[in-house]
Amino acid sequence: MADVTDVLNRTGARTGEAAGVITDARDRVDALDDRIIGLVQERMAVSAVIQQARMESGGRRVNLSREMEVLGRYRDALGKPGTSLAMTLLELCRGRV
Repeated sequence: MADVTDVLNRTGARTGEAAGVITDARDRVDALDDRIIGLVQERMAVSAVIQQARMESGGRRVNLSREMEVLGRYRDALGKPGTSLAMTLLELCRGRV
């Protein structure tokens, strides 16, 4: 019984069935988070290549018009919170060269 109570407490569920659904869904979320983190790291590496090439050609590290495109793309797809997400991604990807 202690195991069931522990699972219910960890999930916030009130039934074993709901706890099972929540546990399975959390496992999926964790797997998705792992993939998202990997994709962000890949994006950071690709951004570093772009920045390096731009700077080696005499350009600036950051291209503000491109960043505005990225912000708009995320906003259009995800709404206002998408803009915050894009800003965070851009921040992570800047200045890594």
